[in-house]
Amino acid sequence: MADENTTGQGNQPEAILAPETTNAEVTGRRGRGGRDGGRGGREGGRGRRDDRRPRDEDGGEELIEKLVHINRVSKTVKGGKRFGFAALVVVGDGKGRAGFGHGKAREVPEAISKATAAAKKAMIRVPLRDGRTLHHDGRGHFGAGNVTVRSAPAGTGIIAGGPMRAVFESLGVADVVTKSVGTSNPYNMIRATFQALGEQTSPKSVAQRRGKKVSDLIKRGGVSDRAAEAEAAAVTE
Repeated sequence: MADENTTGQGNQPEAILAPETTNAEVTGRRGRGGRDGGRGGREGGRGRRDDRRPRDEDGGEELIEKLVHINRVSKTVKGGKRFGFAALVVVGDGKGRAGFGHGKAREVPEAISKATAAAKKAMIRVPLRDGRTLHHDGRGHFGAGNVTVRSAPAGTGIIAGGPMRAVFESLGVADVVTKSVGTSNPYNMIRATFQALGEQTSPKSVAQRRGKKVSDLIKRGGVSDRAAEAEAAAVTE
């Protein structure tokens, strides 16, 4: 008994490997169904794939997510009430792309994740002047919601309230003036706002469609030739 090989835990006898047996072979024998001793994996892992998609499907870019509204609904069933949640989320990259989505689930985090995924799939591109404001005024209408959006000079800020502010913050607009009339329903306000943004056009796209130069369109506003050319050169989109 004195020369028995023991370990420090529980005085249990230590397993002695045969000379021709290696640790890798012992580990492989203890696996669960894998080819090389793993738990279902080929290389000893637990079935995890190294070529999985990243969680962000937009090329790894950081997106701005704004939770606009959460609605709780209840359904009376036998034994009590069953609650559900609906989330409205606005997503944007801060560089002229934004979208909104709606998701429903039994739990709030799951509803938000569904709405975020739907918003990423429905993102639209909005041309911006100097990367800070809209090119021209616009109006949007959905249901009982009527919104008006106007371009503003530098330093104005985002003059918008409620759900509309979340849209322009995620879109990357720094100067804008808005007005909402008719309803305070966030769903109708968001849809009317995106309808107004979807009608935005840039001088470059209008010039290409009409077969003219951007400076020719700017001259029609009573601007001198030199000023029109300088302003046309500053137009990026």
